[in-house]
Amino acid sequence: MVVAEGVDELEPLLETLRDTGYRITLAFDAMEGYRRATTLQMDLVLLDVRLSSTDGFAACRLLKADPATADIPVIFLTSSASLEERLAGLRAGAVDCIVKPFDPAEVMARIEIHLRLAEAPRSRIAPAAKSAPPTERLETNGDGAPGSDMDRVLMQAAERLILADLSHVLPLRELAARVGTHEKRLSRVFKELANRTVFEFIREARLQEAQRLLLESAMRIEEIAAAVGFSSAANFATAFREYFNCTPSACRQAGRAPDA
Repeated sequence: MVVAEGVDELEPLLETLRDTGYRITLAFDAMEGYRRATTLQMDLVLLDVRLSSTDGFAACRLLKADPATADIPVIFLTSSASLEERLAGLRAGAVDCIVKPFDPAEVMARIEIHLRLAEAPRSRIAPAAKSAPPTERLETNGDGAPGSDMDRVLMQAAERLILADLSHVLPLRELAARVGTHEKRLSRVFKELANRTVFEFIREARLQEAQRLLLESAMRIEEIAAAVGFSSAANFATAFREYFNCTPSACRQAGRAPDA
């Protein structure tokens, strides 16, 4: 599958793909690409970073958070030579990043390498005949939002972003944007599926990671507090005691996990 806003600059590549025998489906925004990937059988996704509404990074995070699409190799196409953007793509779950303008022969070589690595059939990238809108799996509820399967994918993608760096968790609005949704919906998803707010999930994740570090590392308590995102050791100690009914130092001395 190829996901891009326009196909003019990609036409030489598309022609090469067709001439080589690959079957292609096109999507013109990130969420359309994600929805098609959950419905059609994909071997590989070429994903443009710069897309309207939702960027390619958010679509990739959703693909990697969804068990149905997690194993599909994603290759980013980007017009930026920025190392930071290429690293962002790889951290989002892509297997490769290709900078525009590119040579179709190079893209083809990379596609074939990643298909072999994924042990995917070389006969197609996606079945061309199936391009209908997604069906049951993404059936909408009354307010027009996708149903529970999509909600679980959104929550899993957000959880991965949170757990990747507990010391610098994104504000709720930016966190929601990074997984292709808005803060109201992400808040609802956590409340319905995790029975806690996003803030409560972050707080619990920080405290549980702190507990692990207390028991498994030699880091000082002040270092652990900073590593999991608390503004001070005092705030950390108060939160830890409230959650575990045990101080951080007592937890370490006991050498076992207190009951939450």
